Amino acid sequence: MVIFTTAYSEHAVQSFELDVIDYLLKPFSQSRFLKACNKAFKQFELRNNNSSPSPGYVFIKCGYEQIRVELDDILYAESNGNYMQFVTGKEKLLSRLNMAETEILLPSNDFIRIHRSFIVAKKHISKLDRKSIWIQQTEIPIGTNYAEAVEKIGK
Repeated sequence: MVIFTTAYSEHAVQSFELDVIDYLLKPFSQSRFLKACNKAFKQFELRNNNSSPSPGYVFIKCGYEQIRVELDDILYAESNGNYMQFVTGKEKLLSRLNMAETEILLPSNDFIRIHRSFIVAKKHISKLDRKSIWIQQTEIPIGTNYAEAVEKIGK
């Protein structure tokens, strides 16, 4: 499995003909590199039909640190400008990730995007109706574009 890292964009098309996982054009950010690594890891699991469970944690970059966070502890993630705020039962972590990178980071079996600004942990949903989801005591709105996917949770 290969991730190309180069300063020359003219090789991109050829690299994908060789079935590379991703193509990173220098200079690239650490969050973009992390996204490519997570993509490679998911491809590795799919290709090997890995029956072992995926790790129950993720590393979230906060400032200059990478903080290990248990997936079970994450209640929801909220977009906050150019940052994502990960809310756990104990703390709030601010990371310079965007929503797309966060969706890749959090496993789709356990998390669902319910709004353009929110991804929630399915297991922590305490109540839901047509317009809102509650995570513990916090009410989170359901975006109209995501209502259909949210309806499937209750079924």
